[in-house]
Parts: sequence; structure tokens; C-alpha cells
Amino acid sequence: MPNPWLELSTWPFQRTASYKLLLTELGLVDADKPYVEVRDDCARQHRSPAVELRLDGPGGRTLWPLLTFTQGALILACLPLVEAPPEPRPPLPSLASVSQGLALLSGLQDFLCGPGGKPEPDVLASRLAALPSVLLQVCPLGRPLDTPPPAGSVPAAVAPSPGGAQKQPAWKAGVHRGRVVVSVALTEKVRSMQYGKSSQQDIWDVYGMVMCKCEVEGVLPNVSVTLTLPPNGSPLQDILVHPCVTSLDASILTACSVDENDCSAFSGPYKFPFSPPLELFRLCSYTSQVPMPPILGSYQLKAEENHLKANVVLKLHESVKNSFEYYEAHIPFFNQNLMGSVEVKVSSGQLEVSKEKSLLVWVLGQKFPKSREAALEGTVHFSGTVAGPTDPLCTGLTAYIKLYFRVADAVFRYCRVDQHSVQVYSSAKPRIVTTRELVSSEYYIWNSTGDAPVSLKI
Repeated sequence: MPNPWLELSTWPFQRTASYKLLLTELGLVDADKPYVEVRDDCARQHRSPAVELRLDGPGGRTLWPLLTFTQGALILACLPLVEAPPEPRPPLPSLASVSQGLALLSGLQDFLCGPGGKPEPDVLASRLAALPSVLLQVCPLGRPLDTPPPAGSVPAAVAPSPGGAQKQPAWKAGVHRGRVVVSVALTEKVRSMQYGKSSQQDIWDVYGMVMCKCEVEGVLPNVSVTLTLPPNGSPLQDILVHPCVTSLDASILTACSVDENDCSAFSGPYKFPFSPPLELFRLCSYTSQVPMPPILGSYQLKAEENHLKANVVLKLHESVKNSFEYYEAHIPFFNQNLMGSVEVKVSSGQLEVSKEKSLLVWVLGQKFPKSREAALEGTVHFSGTVAGPTDPLCTGLTAYIKLYFRVADAVFRYCRVDQHSVQVYSSAKPRIVTTRELVSSEYYIWNSTGDAPVSLKI
């Protein structure tokens, strides 16, 4: 039974310790403190949008799962009732009350912010004033109306009435009229930490997200999207789905990347039937452990008097499409004097130098050479007595390269979706648009001749 907590200036929750903990958890206070132990302790597992509030510090009472939506200065939150033992915690997608809570918050967000997402202050104020009466109608006694009953681990579809007419859900503001168009966009973000040392293991993973926009007629139209894996593809893990998903194979929700004993062998296909909202929404997200990163790199940096010698080699994996929308390698030099002369050559692309930022930007452009390998080599001099940019982490020879790239209409040996993967149950012929892309995210290559921070799990 979600109990709505909303940021209203007249509500007493704003003066409670729980409210202050929530602001800390969301990073809305103490902006000058990048690390807050109660929030950033590496022992904690973050599962957005469900947060955990430790009321009495570590080992004390907790509020979980507190579902939160933020939009501008507005915070919407609710605490679903979880009828399960506190330990071990059940997977979030298996809790019907979590899906109900997310549907409730999504509906409240639409009511308060409207289709544009940025209402005028006076409009927002009037809607906030009407919110208590709205909650009495759509959430009497803490139980949302027109949401599936908590009868199973996965919510079921809202059934039509005996007369055949379908009731308009409280979370759906209207219905679509016109041409049937379904757009599905698959984005996979690859993260990597590469050290170039036998004593430190390189790590990488993929975070995938499927966004949908469905313009389909009917109160509760039926659509399904199927994700498939290549032969011998790594199973998807940590799958989270939108509350509009009507049914799901329980085995899809059990794979968890943080469970060392997880032996799930389900490798698809992953079918998601759903009744879509009108707006753009995230159908599902997942992680995947893959055998190789798309780009392997090595970075060697050696210090000599008043200058540094750098050697970089980047190799594109054979399975990745050699066509980029953009591809850059940023090479910063921290805790040095201002950059002087730069004597660096690249085998492909061009080099941009920012002496004020002590930064080399290697623009590789849209393609690797036919060898799928590119190299950078040279010397960077530092002169004068004026200090350049600083970083408390990058002292001595602790240094890194950060890669930025995007590959359109391609994913790296991972999940796939195409026009044949989308089914629309409609009397009119639908137009189906699918897109795919691979994007870098926190992609680092560390100097192998210096120390580097070690991440056990990213």
C-alpha cells in the first residue's frame, strides 16, 4: 500500500529527520561534499529509483524501498508495503507493490507537470492545492485504484469489464487517435576500467536501456517487444521493467550481477508484453557481463625532467562496426605546472591541445584505420611556476585516458531488437521504427607504469 510522501511546504514531513536523509540520499544538500558516508559507502547497493534511508545509522532501522521521482524542485516519493522477510531482500521487479508505487508516482508526475514537463508556477501551485483531493480519489486508504492487485510476484494485466468495455486507468490521461506508430530505441552503455597490469584485472560491463514511444489507439492497447541475444551471448541481469508490463517469465527477474552464487542460464528471448502509456517511457533496463570490451587500450606514461613521455595504443574489437558518430580520447595531466610545448604524433585522426586545461584531446574521427589500431606517441613539456589543474587522485604517475564514443545502428555482440521483434495488436497496420546505439560511459584506461584505483565491481 504505497503511502505518498510529497514535497509540499505545508506538510510536516519537511521538518522530519527522514526528509533530511532523503535530500542527502538524492544529493540535494551538501553540494560541496562529493562524498557522504551514509550515501556513498561502497558496501551499499544503489537501486534507483528505490532508495534506502538509514534512520539510525548503519545497523539501525531503515526505510526501504522508498521510491522517488524528481523533476526540477519537485520530489515525489512513496513507500510501498513489502510483505516479505527483511533479509534477504527480494528483487524489486518481483514486488507488485513496487510496480504499483511507480505507476502512482508516474501518474502524479503527469498530473502535476503536464505533458510539457515544465508548468508555469501558478499552474503548478493550483495543481498542488488540488493534490489532496486527487489522492483521495486515485489512492483511497493508501491503495492506488486501477492498478493490478498484489496477487502474484509479477503484476497481471488490467482485465476488461464483463460488458467488453475497458475502464480508463487513473494513471493514463487520455487515448491516442490517429496513425499507429511504435518507436523502440535500444541504447547500450559500456563501462570499462583497464589497467594493463597482470596484477590488476581489467573489468567492464554493459548497461542497456529500451525506450519506447507508442502511438496506438485504444484504452489499453497490447504491444510486445522481444529482445534477443546472439549465439553464446551473455544472459541479461538486473532486469527492471516499467509498471505497464503485463506479464513476465519469473526466470527473467532472477539473474543478479551482485549475487556471486547466481547460476541463471536463461539466455532469451526476452519478451515484454505491455499496455503502453502515451508518453515516452523506459520499457526495461538491464546489465550484461560480456567477454571483451569494444576497445582495448594501453597507456604508458614515464616522467623525466620537466616533461612526460606518453605512449598510447587503442585497438577496436573485430565485432564492432567501424563507423562512429564521434570518437575522442581525452588525456589530462594533473598536478603539474602549466603545459608548455607538445611534441606528440598520432597515427590516425588529429590532436587538439588545451594548455590552460593541461589536456590533450585525440580526435580519432569516424573510423579506425583498416588495421583497427591507432597509436599516439610523444613528449609533453611543462614550464613556468604557475600550477595547472589539480586532482587529489592523480598524483605521481597515476594518470588515465577517458574515451568518448558513439556507434549508431549497432550494438557490441549484445542485445538486439528490430522491426520483427515488435508486435502491435491493432486493427490498423502499424509503422514500427527501431534504433540501436552503443555509447561509452566511464570508459577509462589507466597508466600501466603508475598506481591506479581498483574497482571490484562497476
